[in-house]
Amino acid sequence: MGKNLVQKILTSHLVSGKLQSGEEIAISIDQTLTQDATGTMAYLQFEAMGIPRVKTKLSVSYVDHNMLQTGFENFDDHLFLQSVVEKYGIYFSKPGNGICHQVHLERFAVPGETLLGSDSHTPTCGGLGMIAIGAGGLDVAIAMAGGPFYVSMPKIVLVKLSGTLQSWVTAKDVILELLRRVTVKGGVGKIFEYGGDGVKTLTVTERATITNMGAELGALTSVFPSDTQTKKYLKMQGREKVWTPLKADASAKYDEIIEIDLSSLEPMIAKPHSPDNVCKVGEIKGIKVQQVCIGSCTNSSYHDLMVAAAMLKGRKVHQDVSLTISPGSRQVLEMIAKNGALTDMIAAGARLIEVACGPCIGMGQAPPSGGVSVRSFNRNFEGRSGTADAEVYLVSPETAIASAVNGVISDPREFGEPIIIKYPKSFVIDDRMIIPPSEKPEEVTIIRGPNVKPLPKKEPMPDTLKGDVLLKVGDNITTDHIMPAGAKVLPLRSNIPAISEFVFEKVDKEFVRRAKEKGGGFLIGGVNYGQGSSREHAALAPMYLGVKAVIVKSFARIHRANLINFGILPLTFEIENDYNFIDQGDNIELPDVKNKLKSGVSLVISNLTKNKKIGVNHALTAREIDILCAGGLLNFQARNTNS
Repeated sequence: MGKNLVQKILTSHLVSGKLQSGEEIAISIDQTLTQDATGTMAYLQFEAMGIPRVKTKLSVSYVDHNMLQTGFENFDDHLFLQSVVEKYGIYFSKPGNGICHQVHLERFAVPGETLLGSDSHTPTCGGLGMIAIGAGGLDVAIAMAGGPFYVSMPKIVLVKLSGTLQSWVTAKDVILELLRRVTVKGGVGKIFEYGGDGVKTLTVTERATITNMGAELGALTSVFPSDTQTKKYLKMQGREKVWTPLKADASAKYDEIIEIDLSSLEPMIAKPHSPDNVCKVGEIKGIKVQQVCIGSCTNSSYHDLMVAAAMLKGRKVHQDVSLTISPGSRQVLEMIAKNGALTDMIAAGARLIEVACGPCIGMGQAPPSGGVSVRSFNRNFEGRSGTADAEVYLVSPETAIASAVNGVISDPREFGEPIIIKYPKSFVIDDRMIIPPSEKPEEVTIIRGPNVKPLPKKEPMPDTLKGDVLLKVGDNITTDHIMPAGAKVLPLRSNIPAISEFVFEKVDKEFVRRAKEKGGGFLIGGVNYGQGSSREHAALAPMYLGVKAVIVKSFARIHRANLINFGILPLTFEIENDYNFIDQGDNIELPDVKNKLKSGVSLVISNLTKNKKIGVNHALTAREIDILCAGGLLNFQARNTNS
């Protein structure tokens, strides 16, 4: 039987396990990436392993998140990152060089290889034919040390594309349509592989927009074939030598098939406050807009900004709208500066902001109170923008610019003649802001500012888990709810004692005080708990506060893995309705939990307050049980290394 594209790449990297849905597999990792909001902790963890040099083919440390330097913390962390990666064999992309996913696509992605990144949007490079997976920083540290990445083998879904996108309809509309159909939890336990005749009509940057927001589906990753479009892109980047053709066999089988006729799509929009709250732009056009933002790792490519500039040329941004433009890489910025496109945008009244993630992670450009912000980003969770009551909509750059000019949400098809962007024969190639590692690592001194604190340690799991329910929450709790981002909190990513003061701040301001007073306890949640960012701090900081177990209806993949990595037991209700029989403040107990996990005995929670027994599941592998019993992955790794 023929193999699909996912099976081909995974087979060539398989370390252990079988490629059967639900089976635990381990795959070797060719490349890793980190960004500064997750990287500092990842490198502290790598240091703790005592490995003198990374063992991957390529590892890159990017600075693109914590760019707003209102205090010493961010710059101190950047200096730590630059020195630590110089010592351990990792490339360093300096502040201002660009967003990790955009730059990695441009300069490092290789068809057929595997990439593990400490950012949930790492699957962006699937647009170039990689198996690119977002994970917690500790998993990335393990990969840099030469360890494999473990995951439950997902189902493989073919997204069969046919036809051609109509004028003013974009790749962003493709992924928004898929989100409308599948929802933010519809991709959990799945990989989306794109195929069909429609694939050849999409450029690599269009494909990358689609794979980028596969993260919003909850998927492990998304991937496109490597074909003539891929070769063309790599040639423009001066990297044609790394190209190799990759596609599924004609007789390949899939667990599921979704068909999308590109020619039937219309401009789409995700309404507040979820990426899957999608409808056609035409259904809600006319809503007054106060802010428009173009950028993020989803839509900040050369093509995206050239379209924006062409739409703005000779026009003015509406007097009631603030329009910001953040290029995805220095390469893109330099090119639009040289060809005049940047001038057209500035002349129209656009505000140029830094080559960075910026507003997408709440780092500046918060909307006004109750304001409407239309963004070409990937997430619109409540409060993520920095304004609690803002209404954030997700759209294509075309829809965003039409709305900026008109002052209301607008269908770009009513804007005028279609815009055709002509690509240059080659992009500007200048890698001087990518610093290679030192050839004399023994001479490198690692710089540690006062904000870089030692890793918190967790003891092995006790025989019995007992305590109060510290908090009960509902469905679709995001990592933004658990561990907020933004200019106030992000600078503390290397300081767990300090950042732990903000856990669940937007949900319950008394949570931290209660957790400290109770000496830790339990969390209760609903469906898709922990969706969104890969930030391991959403597990690490609760661990520091003494959270022992999280009991929910279902987990998002990365967050569940992060809980295990830091010794927090992830459990799901055997009967979902039992969620109603545990409340905040209840005293609960899991007796003899360690022995029951190891022996395969079913787990039962005793709600001592309500005198109620509640069955729970864990779906843990033997390896994950060993990690939890050891008190987390670092303890497990150290024990195995020393044994």
